[in-house]
Amino acid sequence: MRNLFSHPARLPLIAPSILSADFAKMGDECRAIVEMGADLLHLDVMDGHFVPNLTMGPDMCKAVRRALPDVFLDVHLMVENPEKFVRPFAEAGADHLTFHAEVVEPAQARLLIAKIHELGLTAGVAINPPTPVDQAMQYMDAADLFLVMSVNPGFSGQSFIAEVLDKARALSEEVTAVQRVEIDGGVKADNAIAIREAGCDVLVAASAIFAAAPAARRDVMNRIRGK
Repeated sequence: MRNLFSHPARLPLIAPSILSADFAKMGDECRAIVEMGADLLHLDVMDGHFVPNLTMGPDMCKAVRRALPDVFLDVHLMVENPEKFVRPFAEAGADHLTFHAEVVEPAQARLLIAKIHELGLTAGVAINPPTPVDQAMQYMDAADLFLVMSVNPGFSGQSFIAEVLDKARALSEEVTAVQRVEIDGGVKADNAIAIREAGCDVLVAASAIFAAAPAARRDVMNRIRGK
């Protein structure tokens, strides 16, 4: 099993969001960005209900897995009913599934985390910018990753909401050596220092990477990583 969450060093990981890749060249885009040093690939799944956009489903995950059998696939479920997507994405080759705290009651969320684990995947809990950090913190004993949204989800290319870093700090003070804090939304080289200092060790970037010229993408990722 591919598992980036058991590394005790908690090194900063770069997770390009393929939402901003060229969908007509997805296999080539993903392969190239991994060869340039991406640690994992982030798949933003939107259902047009929880967020005002439709993006990708299990078939995209399956295609990326087929093209890159060894890459870690981090699937972010921005959907109203995450439970119905767990098995399809697991069967499509996902390594990790994150769902939103806003759409499930605590008891249901714990059952969902257990189901994800039973299928051999790691599990994450996400919170949107207005959501109190306690809605993620209550799963500190169960989840592998805590995702702090730094934009209101739905579209790439939005401006970073710096106030969410307080929530990232709170989570980073509580996670163990085998849990991670991820941030997603508006991440760029010029705000990555503050993001890393807040304790985020998985940095999702979409347009900051894929809007750059292909020859510049390695440098962008290195700068986000702090190299």
